[in-house]
Amino acid sequence: MQSSCMKEASEVCFSGCCSSPFRNNLETERPQSSSSKSTTIDSKISPQYEFITATSSSVQPNTQFTNHESLSSLSESFSYFKKAYPNYSKTTLADTIRLQEYYHLSASNRVCLDYIGHGLFTSYSRPPDHASASSSSSTTINLFQDLSVPEQPLFNIAFKNVILSSQLMHSVKESEFECSMKQRITKFMNICEDDYSMVFTANLSSAFRLLADSYPFQTNPNLVTLYDFENEAVEAMNKSAKTKGGRAMSAEFSWPNLRIQSRKLRKMIVRKRKKNGRGLFVFPLQSRMTGTRYSYLWMSLARENGWHILLDASGLGAKDMETLGLSLFQPDFIICSFFKVFGENPSGFSCLFVKKSCISILDKSSTNMGIVSLVPISTPFEDISSTDEESLRLMQKSITDPGPSTPLKMKEDKQLKSLNEIQQSDESVEENLIKCKALDHADTLGLVLISNRQRYLINWLINALMNLRHPYSGNEHHLVRIYGPKVKFDRGPAVAFSVYDWKGEKVDPLLVQKLADRNNISLGCGFLQHIDFSDNYEEEKKNILELRGKKGDSAASIGISVVTAFLGFLTNFEDMYRLWAFVSRFLDADYVEKERWRYKALNQSTVEL
Repeated sequence: MQSSCMKEASEVCFSGCCSSPFRNNLETERPQSSSSKSTTIDSKISPQYEFITATSSSVQPNTQFTNHESLSSLSESFSYFKKAYPNYSKTTLADTIRLQEYYHLSASNRVCLDYIGHGLFTSYSRPPDHASASSSSSTTINLFQDLSVPEQPLFNIAFKNVILSSQLMHSVKESEFECSMKQRITKFMNICEDDYSMVFTANLSSAFRLLADSYPFQTNPNLVTLYDFENEAVEAMNKSAKTKGGRAMSAEFSWPNLRIQSRKLRKMIVRKRKKNGRGLFVFPLQSRMTGTRYSYLWMSLARENGWHILLDASGLGAKDMETLGLSLFQPDFIICSFFKVFGENPSGFSCLFVKKSCISILDKSSTNMGIVSLVPISTPFEDISSTDEESLRLMQKSITDPGPSTPLKMKEDKQLKSLNEIQQSDESVEENLIKCKALDHADTLGLVLISNRQRYLINWLINALMNLRHPYSGNEHHLVRIYGPKVKFDRGPAVAFSVYDWKGEKVDPLLVQKLADRNNISLGCGFLQHIDFSDNYEEEKKNILELRGKKGDSAASIGISVVTAFLGFLTNFEDMYRLWAFVSRFLDADYVEKERWRYKALNQSTVEL
């Protein structure tokens, strides 16, 4: 398989911008200049070391912040940021696109760091003064803007009971809209239509469960997953595999850096094969919670040892699929997720890609739940309010009873002509709706720009958070603890962290999330697990691990609850600064108590802290 993007992907992989499939992801270490044998090593890692050195000065140099009021201003912080990362100025096209096409992010003044997956569309409507500038392909949007009516969802999903293998082979009862959407998504994901078939699923859990229900665990009994956090979709797959007699295993991660326990994972993969086949190896490439990246070589090792490979691409950033080199690492299955509008509508669907050569191994005996159809909204005025119905009635009347030409009447005539064009042709409506502008924007920016931009922003954020100290605690008492990789050239655009009070006690992540939401910042929460503590960290293990569920319950799990932030290609520096400024407020020992009293005074008793 050879894609049109393969040349750029190869250049990116080997230039060091993204994780290379031919080298391990090692933490960058300080070069040993005194050693004569270190010359070659130094020349290879110096760009990464220089990046880490620059990051250390990206926040106000030689400063530790012990009071939220002592933080540098937004403009001052941005000045330090640009000095540390001068190439950030080459990514300003992303800011332009955000300003022009995603105005709702500024209008709502909300920082969105909880979206996982890929956005399809831009926004539901634009301010009236932008309507005239819109292209003719946005006819539906313009009409709603001028009428001041919120635009409706571009499509709905409808469940259907079909057999997965039959749906993959024959695309049973698919509309032109679905076929067009499949083509657009397949192209965006850099996947060859000649090699893979795809179905839409209701969500990520449905996609994992659907594959597990159809996979032949009776003859390929092993399931190995690689996740450093509790994942509802993976749990659904584990449950289904066990029901069919499969054996579910998970990779483990070393404390404190959360690297893969390589020896244990290798043993799972290369263990002696018995009579039956190996099974399914589920590989996410990077943790969407901690930002840890994993070597592509795990896919290669699994392939060499007879495993089927599921690539979980749901946590990858926009255009990251162009780094995978699918001509070299062709997974048997791929899962990804899409949401409608970033920062406004998180609903959407997931996709399950199956290599055509693997369809024959899937179970053909029963129908599968979770497959959905995408149903376009072909009648865009179904839910218009009575006030707007009256507006339309007056518009129609103006045609049969023309009065004097006025600017208002001319505007109404223009609106009605849009209306007639839409009603005359359902095909034109579908054509309008299939324009996935958010995917177009990611394509326009490209892999290199997006990767570099996210690298600058996530490392600045981590450095800024690590510079927050409780007063009078010296260097020992950090406000924030980062889990997984910290400042690192090659890491994903995600971070998992905890906030600690002045007594060293962890603030409940759900409380941090609630308070962030009240400051117009959307964060996620997660639960890290499968962590292996060596004997050297036995005492720390007792203090940091938590029990989720009831003691003795087979469903209970042990891990670490965390706050999470995930950066998209539209994330900007102000988003990072606002998160940093919010977290810094916990330096005030009375911050949580003040918030309780403030909301009580505002009579917001329905929301508790």
